[in-house]
Amino acid sequence: MTTGLIRWNPEADLIRGRFDRVFNQMLNDLWGSTATEELGQRTFLPAVDVRETPAALIFSAELPGLKKEEVRITLENQVLTLSGARKHESDGKDEKVHRIERSYGSFVRSFTLPGNVKASEATAAFDNGVLKITVPKVEAPKPRTIDIR
Repeated sequence: MTTGLIRWNPEADLIRGRFDRVFNQMLNDLWGSTATEELGQRTFLPAVDVRETPAALIFSAELPGLKKEEVRITLENQVLTLSGARKHESDGKDEKVHRIERSYGSFVRSFTLPGNVKASEATAAFDNGVLKITVPKVEAPKPRTIDIR
Protein backbone atom coordinates (compact mmCIF):
# COMPACT_ATOMS: atom_id res chain seq x y z
CA MET A 1 0.00 0.00 0.00
CA THR A 2 1.46 3.36 -0.97
CA THR A 3 1.20 6.33 1.34
CA GLY A 4 1.32 9.12 -1.23
CA LEU A 5 4.34 10.75 0.42
CA ILE A 6 7.13 12.04 -1.77
CA ARG A 7 10.47 10.39 -1.18
CA TRP A 8 13.07 12.81 0.23
CA ASN A 9 16.19 13.36 -1.84
CA PRO A 10 18.76 14.77 0.61
CA GLU A 11 21.24 15.84 -2.07
CA ALA A 12 18.67 17.79 -4.11
CA ASP A 13 17.16 19.41 -0.99
CA LEU A 14 20.60 20.35 0.35
CA ILE A 15 21.57 22.03 -2.92
CA ARG A 16 18.18 23.75 -3.25
CA GLY A 17 18.33 24.98 0.36
CA ARG A 18 21.84 26.40 -0.07
CA PHE A 19 20.88 28.07 -3.35
CA ASP A 20 17.76 29.63 -1.76
CA ARG A 21 19.77 31.03 1.17
CA VAL A 22 22.49 32.46 -1.08
CA PHE A 23 19.93 33.98 -3.46
CA ASN A 24 17.88 35.53 -0.64
CA GLN A 25 20.99 36.97 1.02
CA MET A 26 22.15 38.39 -2.32
CA LEU A 27 18.79 40.11 -2.84
CA ASN A 28 18.81 41.53 0.71
CA ASP A 29 22.34 42.85 0.22
CA LEU A 30 21.50 44.25 -3.22
CA TRP A 31 18.40 46.13 -2.03
CA GLY A 32 20.03 47.19 1.23
CA SER A 33 16.97 46.54 3.37
CA THR A 34 17.07 47.80 6.95
CA ALA A 35 16.42 45.65 9.97
CA THR A 36 12.85 46.91 10.34
CA GLU A 37 12.12 46.31 6.66
CA GLU A 38 13.49 42.79 6.94
CA LEU A 39 11.30 42.17 9.96
CA GLY A 40 8.20 43.20 8.02
CA GLN A 41 9.09 41.27 4.86
CA ARG A 42 10.31 38.00 6.27
CA THR A 43 7.92 35.25 7.23
CA PHE A 44 8.45 32.51 9.74
CA LEU A 45 8.10 29.08 8.15
CA PRO A 46 9.16 26.33 10.55
CA ALA A 47 11.13 23.41 9.17
CA VAL A 48 9.28 20.08 9.37
CA ASP A 49 10.73 16.59 8.97
CA VAL A 50 8.32 13.82 7.95
CA ARG A 51 9.34 10.23 8.63
CA GLU A 52 7.48 6.99 8.15
CA THR A 53 7.87 3.80 10.16
CA PRO A 54 5.93 0.59 9.68
CA ALA A 55 3.62 1.71 12.50
CA ALA A 56 3.26 5.50 12.07
CA LEU A 57 3.94 8.78 10.32
CA ILE A 58 6.07 11.11 12.46
CA PHE A 59 6.20 14.88 11.95
CA SER A 60 8.91 16.90 13.74
CA ALA A 61 8.61 20.69 13.53
CA GLU A 62 11.23 23.16 14.72
CA LEU A 63 9.47 25.88 16.71
CA PRO A 64 12.20 27.71 18.65
CA GLY A 65 10.99 30.39 21.01
CA LEU A 66 7.38 29.20 21.00
CA LYS A 67 5.37 27.70 23.84
CA LYS A 68 2.98 24.83 23.28
CA GLU A 69 0.05 27.17 23.97
CA GLU A 70 1.09 29.26 20.94
CA VAL A 71 0.80 26.36 18.49
CA ARG A 72 -2.42 24.91 17.08
CA ILE A 73 -2.67 21.44 15.54
CA THR A 74 -5.72 20.33 13.59
CA LEU A 75 -6.38 17.09 11.75
CA GLU A 76 -9.43 17.17 9.52
CA ASN A 77 -10.30 15.35 6.28
CA GLN A 78 -6.87 13.68 6.15
CA VAL A 79 -5.08 17.08 6.37
CA LEU A 80 -2.72 17.78 9.28
CA THR A 81 -2.30 21.52 9.86
CA LEU A 82 0.15 23.29 12.18
CA SER A 83 -0.36 26.99 12.81
CA GLY A 84 0.78 29.71 15.17
CA ALA A 85 2.89 32.84 15.33
CA ARG A 86 6.32 33.87 16.53
CA LYS A 87 6.35 37.46 17.77
CA HIS A 88 9.28 39.84 17.71
CA GLU A 89 10.40 40.55 21.27
CA SER A 90 11.36 44.17 21.84
CA ASP A 91 10.87 46.45 24.80
CA GLY A 92 11.21 49.50 22.55
CA LYS A 93 13.00 51.54 25.22
CA ASP A 94 16.47 52.83 24.44
CA GLU A 95 16.96 50.00 21.97
CA LYS A 96 18.70 50.38 18.65
CA VAL A 97 18.34 47.39 16.34
CA HIS A 98 21.39 46.75 14.16
CA ARG A 99 20.34 43.51 12.50
CA ILE A 100 17.44 41.09 12.60
CA GLU A 101 18.11 37.70 11.03
CA ARG A 102 15.44 35.59 12.66
CA SER A 103 12.02 35.36 11.05
CA TYR A 104 8.78 36.31 12.76
CA GLY A 105 5.09 36.24 12.04
CA SER A 106 2.22 33.84 11.57
CA PHE A 107 2.73 30.46 9.97
CA VAL A 108 0.59 27.64 8.63
CA ARG A 109 1.94 24.30 7.44
CA SER A 110 -0.43 21.65 6.04
CA PHE A 111 0.24 18.03 5.12
CA THR A 112 -2.15 15.68 3.31
CA LEU A 113 -2.14 12.30 5.01
CA PRO A 114 -2.65 8.98 3.25
CA GLY A 115 -5.80 6.98 3.86
CA ASN A 116 -4.04 4.33 5.93
CA VAL A 117 -3.72 6.37 9.16
CA LYS A 118 -5.72 6.46 12.40
CA ALA A 119 -6.30 10.21 12.67
CA SER A 120 -8.27 9.81 15.89
CA GLU A 121 -5.22 8.30 17.64
CA ALA A 122 -2.70 11.02 16.72
CA THR A 123 -0.54 12.33 19.57
CA ALA A 124 1.70 15.38 19.99
CA ALA A 125 4.59 16.25 22.32
CA PHE A 126 6.57 19.48 22.64
CA ASP A 127 10.14 19.30 23.93
CA ASN A 128 13.00 21.83 23.64
CA GLY A 129 11.35 23.75 20.81
CA VAL A 130 10.57 20.66 18.74
CA LEU A 131 6.97 19.61 18.18
CA LYS A 132 6.63 15.89 17.47
CA ILE A 133 3.33 14.59 16.08
CA THR A 134 2.80 10.86 15.70
CA VAL A 135 -0.04 9.57 13.55
CA PRO A 136 -0.43 5.78 13.81
CA LYS A 137 -1.05 3.79 10.66
CA VAL A 138 -3.86 1.31 10.20
CA GLU A 139 -2.65 -2.24 10.38
CA ALA A 140 -2.54 -3.76 6.90
CA PRO A 141 -5.17 -6.44 6.40
CA LYS A 142 -3.70 -9.92 6.63
CA PRO A 143 -4.63 -12.49 4.03
CA ARG A 144 -6.66 -15.41 5.27
CA THR A 145 -7.27 -18.77 3.77
CA ILE A 146 -10.73 -20.00 3.02
CA ASP A 147 -11.45 -23.70 3.22
CA ILE A 148 -13.38 -25.22 0.36
CA ARG A 149 -16.31 -27.37 1.46
